[in-house]
Amino acid sequence: MKAWMRMTEKIHEALNKAKSLLESKNLDAHAAHLLMEHVTEKSGAALLADLREPLTEEQKTNFWNKTEELLSGKPVQHIIGTEQFYGLSFEVNGHVLIPRPETEELVLGVLERSRKLPEKCRVADIGTGSGAIAIAFKKERPEAIVTATDISEKALKIAKRNAKRNDAHIDFRLGNLAEPLEGEKWDVVLSNPPYIAHEESAEMSPTVLDFEPHSALFADDDGLFFYKKLAKQLPKLMNEPGLVGLEIGYKQGQAVSEIFQKAFPNARVSVVQDLNGKDRMIFCEIGE
Repeated sequence: MKAWMRMTEKIHEALNKAKSLLESKNLDAHAAHLLMEHVTEKSGAALLADLREPLTEEQKTNFWNKTEELLSGKPVQHIIGTEQFYGLSFEVNGHVLIPRPETEELVLGVLERSRKLPEKCRVADIGTGSGAIAIAFKKERPEAIVTATDISEKALKIAKRNAKRNDAHIDFRLGNLAEPLEGEKWDVVLSNPPYIAHEESAEMSPTVLDFEPHSALFADDDGLFFYKKLAKQLPKLMNEPGLVGLEIGYKQGQAVSEIFQKAFPNARVSVVQDLNGKDRMIFCEIGE
């Protein structure tokens, strides 16, 4: 038994100790809360109400074993196997990027800007990963016809399970970027492509760098490679009116907006900041 494990331990005692250990390694202390919710099968609110409850022996052993994994830098989402996104639960593992809150803002922005499009609009999510963007859109716009692509078979298997988990009908297609969409017309295209420049890896947390798929994180050409590819592929695929919504790196607003303004000369291209005030999304409104 590790020195920090007490014979009888209340929830708040275990939490405080785990948070202290995580902070000592410059790791996210909030991960201890998510882990405790998982181990005790309590919601966040119920956990707060029951902080003085003792852990059972099984819960205590489970919590501290999994805390060891957290202390290695492993993301809590990989340990518990899920992440919440747009109010939905998604299975995640090392084959897909963990959905981020910033990407929820992309979904919200696309939903707001696509209201004027037909109820049965044709929507494509390129590089779907866990399926989070496509599934969240489909849940909000049930009449939409949603397709999602990915180059990774392993990612698509997870995305399909997530669609089933959230009762969302999505047409999943294997292939590189927009290639599986060719020969058809689309009203809305969304994508959160890899956009981190390789040289930025030195600034990244080991929790991301060591455990999440590099193919979903990094891109050549200062992180702009996939935006340039999409800007070549999408003009012939888009309906008018139509909408392209992309997540971007916070330093890429001007560069990506110029790429898409050139690709769609008559479109309204806008850079939108996230809740932290950083450039995070590009919206290209076609045929306005």
